Amino acid sequence: MDQGEQKITDVKVDKDNLYREEIFTDFHVAAFRKLTPIKIDGSDDPSRKVLFVAQTQLMSPQGPVPIHCPIEAETLSEAVEKFPAAVDNAVREMIEEAKALEREEASRIVIPK
Repeated sequence: MDQGEQKITDVKVDKDNLYREEIFTDFHVAAFRKLTPIKIDGSDDPSRKVLFVAQTQLMSPQGPVPIHCPIEAETLSEAVEKFPAAVDNAVREMIEEAKALEREEASRIVIPK
């Protein structure tokens, strides 16, 4: 086995970074993941903040594009309110990344052999 390869038995769970996951949806466009920090015994860990993640998909000519992005919120109500702006920001970032990759690809010089 190559020294750079890792065996599955070498994988370690970060027991200090565990979360309980809840999913909420409107069955139309929005899904929310609420990640509540927990201790190794399964009890809530109030020393860390709850995380919210927005999930949706946009249709493109190539098919659906999944969008996942964090939402800075402390409650589900606040996450719902901030959903459109968070998704809009994530889409804008994806477009900018795609444009940057396109520019990088276009700037490559190909030297014929």
